[in-house]
Amino acid sequence: MTVDHFADWKQREALAEAMIPMIGQLYRERDVTILVHSRSLVNKSVISILKTHKYVRQIETRGLTIEETFPILTVLSTLDLGPSRIDIGKLAIAYAEDDQGLTLEEFTRAAVAGATGDQKLQRNGHTDVVLYGFGRIGRLLARLLVEKSGSGNGLRLRAVVVRKSAGEDLKKRASLLRRDSIHGQFNGSISIDEERNVIVANGVEIQVIYSNDPAEVDYTEYGINDAILIDNTGIWRDRDGLSNHLRPGISKVVLTAPGKGDVPNIVHGVNHGTIDPAETVISCASCTTNAIVPPIKAIDDEYGIASGHVETVHSYTNDQNLLDNYHKGDRRGRSAPLNMVLTETGAASAIKKALPSLEAHISGSSIRVPTPDVSMAILNLQLDQETSKEELNAHLRDVSLHSDLKRQIDFTTSNDAVSTDFVGSRHASIVDANATIVNGKNAIVYLWYDNEFGYSCQVVRVVQHISGVEYPLFPTL
Repeated sequence: MTVDHFADWKQREALAEAMIPMIGQLYRERDVTILVHSRSLVNKSVISILKTHKYVRQIETRGLTIEETFPILTVLSTLDLGPSRIDIGKLAIAYAEDDQGLTLEEFTRAAVAGATGDQKLQRNGHTDVVLYGFGRIGRLLARLLVEKSGSGNGLRLRAVVVRKSAGEDLKKRASLLRRDSIHGQFNGSISIDEERNVIVANGVEIQVIYSNDPAEVDYTEYGINDAILIDNTGIWRDRDGLSNHLRPGISKVVLTAPGKGDVPNIVHGVNHGTIDPAETVISCASCTTNAIVPPIKAIDDEYGIASGHVETVHSYTNDQNLLDNYHKGDRRGRSAPLNMVLTETGAASAIKKALPSLEAHISGSSIRVPTPDVSMAILNLQLDQETSKEELNAHLRDVSLHSDLKRQIDFTTSNDAVSTDFVGSRHASIVDANATIVNGKNAIVYLWYDNEFGYSCQVVRVVQHISGVEYPLFPTL
């Protein structure tokens, strides 16, 4: 039988087009995020929705069609849902495997019962967020916070604090938010109000506050109260320095770099549940720590780890020089786009802070390479028990699909995967299954990670958690 591929494609396009208004309405009016295997469909194009469905074939034992998910979304759009995250991909596959004889509507209602009626989460009002610094991570955090504004009852970016530069500072900062050489154009509209020093992004008013000293700012003057401040400058990394941010209007400080001393280092998915509600200063550790700790935990939980070494192949950063020039650090003064630069990494020592139960010693080193984004971590681990490549990959694939680490660990089996394929990945790291090497108790696992965007997603997850905006996921594990 001949298949009319073009007619089939047009039919799927039509269903994706019909999905978009339902997804948008659920998000804007009820703070419901629709997912397909942990990938959000909010503000996605027709092609993106179809590609997300096709991607499921890489990680599930079967494919997923939009004909399966569309009826589920239709049912959801009729329910009295509260703030939540609902994975229609997992619902579709679970329904196909269900043997209770339920109709699709009955199954869907039962699966999301915890998000409806008297059980649904009630949230009135938003949580203010302030960005201290507006560099690579700061601007990506701004994009994510604007994207996640939803009904307005979640996180709301209220201000960024920067040192004023010469020239048209506000225009240039708005332009850098609008255009990014790696991550592309801002998804929406940006304008500025020069008289008030405000950037307006998709209707979100972001007050630009000029200050050289965190101890000088009174945020309540801008109507900001009980806010979470995200310091993405890395200037202060200990409790004393970061506590200078605890000014009128600021209740908690989150650092986007490894914290020193007694500052808790948090990797979402691994130890975010240990955060003391009374804690006012926390760190989100480094991008590499976020990339390696979740898979290390997953492997240690299943096989045990006796010892290991982590080698990171890391894209260059603004800390390095474009051309050879003075730098206080060894080797980092040499031209970043022209050289591989051997350097140190604190990620290995940071593992213990995020995963104190790990008894194994893990060493680490790093090579900076001439790419602007996306890095790789190579885990060379000595396990407590023997396994095989197939068994280890199957375990990591299962973790990426069905565990509490599914937002942190992704999985790919592509034979042609290269670094640029993972620009914009929202996971902390992606297991490259074809590269895995296992020899008895020795396992070598290759992990890709977007050291800018993936890490920023992890930071936002921590902020959502401490603010109570980390909405429940359905179906439950």
